[in-house]
Amino acid sequence: MPSTYDVAIAGAGIVGAAVADECAAAGLRVVVVEPGPTGGGATAAGMGHIVVMDDSPAQLALTRYSVALWRELAPDLPPEVEYTQAGTIWVAADAAEMEEVERKLHVYTAAGVRAEVLGAAALADAEPQLRPGLAGGLLVPDDAVVYPPCAAQFLLERACSRGAEVRTCAAVELAVVGQARQPANRAATGIRLSDGEFLPAGIVVNATGAWAPELTPGIEVRKRKGHLAITDRYPGFVRHQLVELGYLKSAHSTHADSVAFNAQPRRTGQVLIGSSRQYDVQQSCVEAPILSRMLRRAHEYLPGLADLQVIRCWTGFRAATPDKLPLIGPAGGDHRFYLATGHEGLGITTSLATGKLVVDQILGRPPAISAAPYLPGRKQEALHGG
Repeated sequence: MPSTYDVAIAGAGIVGAAVADECAAAGLRVVVVEPGPTGGGATAAGMGHIVVMDDSPAQLALTRYSVALWRELAPDLPPEVEYTQAGTIWVAADAAEMEEVERKLHVYTAAGVRAEVLGAAALADAEPQLRPGLAGGLLVPDDAVVYPPCAAQFLLERACSRGAEVRTCAAVELAVVGQARQPANRAATGIRLSDGEFLPAGIVVNATGAWAPELTPGIEVRKRKGHLAITDRYPGFVRHQLVELGYLKSAHSTHADSVAFNAQPRRTGQVLIGSSRQYDVQQSCVEAPILSRMLRRAHEYLPGLADLQVIRCWTGFRAATPDKLPLIGPAGGDHRFYLATGHEGLGITTSLATGKLVVDQILGRPPAISAAPYLPGRKQEALHGG
């Protein structure tokens, strides 16, 4: 065990695991600290959608980059990760939403992302369980799905095979620069565990998701609760990841609780159903009113869901930022302390790109995409601005 690490990472969700894997691949001495199971928290609660999103140019760049990284990694993934290139269909309910389909097609095509417009008949052929009368949709064939906890476990195990160390069931009390003092009155960098042990490291990475503000007070990360439900096994009921185009409007709400239709086929034959969003809710319990709204919305698009058996419901907390972009880089300009948090519902998708960008900055190597839009010091919109 090294007496001093190059990088100490708080959090072994999929983002922390991806950062650890990239650090270890670069030859850095790494320790990862996680109070719970690997891939717990938001990783275990997520849908596992690997999706290109175009809410902003920066979001498009990050998600496109990471989807390509997942596609490159796919041949190395074990079966339990369940990587499936199912593709995404953005479902348009009417003519107005078909205009949005055309806009998205233009943006995706210009960015080099494969996409295809489906008319009403083509949509019905692709997904027969969707309700009649829908206008069409946009098929993005290179999007995929994974089983997030196993994906995180794979990345962490690969990091360990490259020399990383993992401390599970070790709660982080403090992960801030300057918590330990050396004889020369210089601040040491590292992670202090709740039992008092101090792990010295040249750089600390806070990858604790929605709990990141507890370790880095003052950062603009806010918990956003979400519900999911999963059915029993009904192979072929849904073939693609299905998302209503109204999902984007729902995702933008920072005031009211919101729901949107989102259904995913699992390799097991199950259907994973989402999604809901709530701010300022601290309890993790399943809430019947918001869950009922979410399921009713799903039934509007997939009437046959009413005949399926839902076997489990659960919740998780996403880490949201004011401008819907993650915080990736030095906190407060201090290059001893990095943030890798604030991914909201795109942590699974963008985990691999986040790992690359963190290590690019640590080593000073040129990144594949600009890191500037994701730096913690950027100016963000007011969180309650609508």
